[in-house]
Amino acid sequence: MKIVQVEAIPFAIPYAKPLKFASGEVHTADHVLVRVHTDEGLIGTAEAPPRPYTYGETQESIVAVIDKIFAPQILGLTPLEREAVHARLERTVGNPTAKAALDMALWDILGQAAGMPVSGLLGGYTDRMRVSHMVGFAPADEMVAEAERIRDTYGITTFKVKVGRQPYTDDVAACRALRAALGPDVELYIDGNRGWTASDSARALREMSELGLTFAEELCPADDVLGRRWLVAQSPVPFIADESATRPAEVTRELLGGSATAISIKTARTGFTASQRVLHQCEGLGVEVVMGNQIDGQVGTLCSVAFGAAHRSSARHAGELSNFLDMTDDLLAEPLTIAHGNLRIREDAGLGIDIDPDKLARYRQDR
Repeated sequence: MKIVQVEAIPFAIPYAKPLKFASGEVHTADHVLVRVHTDEGLIGTAEAPPRPYTYGETQESIVAVIDKIFAPQILGLTPLEREAVHARLERTVGNPTAKAALDMALWDILGQAAGMPVSGLLGGYTDRMRVSHMVGFAPADEMVAEAERIRDTYGITTFKVKVGRQPYTDDVAACRALRAALGPDVELYIDGNRGWTASDSARALREMSELGLTFAEELCPADDVLGRRWLVAQSPVPFIADESATRPAEVTRELLGGSATAISIKTARTGFTASQRVLHQCEGLGVEVVMGNQIDGQVGTLCSVAFGAAHRSSARHAGELSNFLDMTDDLLAEPLTIAHGNLRIREDAGLGIDIDPDKLARYRQDR
């Protein structure tokens, strides 16, 4: 079975409301649907969400690098030759989500060929994950109202709160309002997207010490090397490296350098192959992981839950699997359903991705 065609299809679906955080805001999901075709008729599918303010990729750059560089390099290889595929992709620096989507599409093909769900091929630990919902920037009362709606509608009891605004006391007040409204049984953790200084981050953590936060993520830039290490050394909760640890080598650097004590794994940027390497690194070092989200649509969310549910370590904490709820539509023929705070994997062969052709025709940007 050989790879005979690779498609990179740009599409755009509006969000119901802008998603705002310290490193940017998004109004539309300008993503890329990636399809890998084989000579036996199997098609692997994944989603590449560009984040120019984090990784430098744009929708246009993802389409261009796949069409002009990556596809010609992997045509004729088999889906089993993942190491050969990655060796060729790694000749080009950067472009993490383009590479990740190709990797996940190959795994999708392997699952279909084996007649097994990809989650089973990866490890098969469980068939579902608890869901964490991201609460973006807004006035405190609106953030509370959103969290209460999500809890009451979907049964979600873990919330990732975006912080990093100035003054930092605005975010402290919002987190206190969330804790007061949601009670002690709801998990809260914060993500600064590098918006604060190390000193403001330390003040904020001290002022939120009574809130029982589960994690703190990327409160200040990792490039502020000494300040970041100083902050992490005094953090009362595990400090997650996310966008500062996008590759296995960066994970090693951040953990051993004292700039993080936990890691966010995002299949949107490391696919399944590199994500598994990161997971095993963390297990060997005794470091906790969470399944992060790159504001994925439902296709990307299916990939995240397939990986997260496959492994005991990644299934331990709630995964960030609900950002698609903020989109006005999606591409799946059968939409995802979050119930009782959980999202299940698809038990079809492969990833279980069935694209609605009418929706794809409506939202694609290349015709």
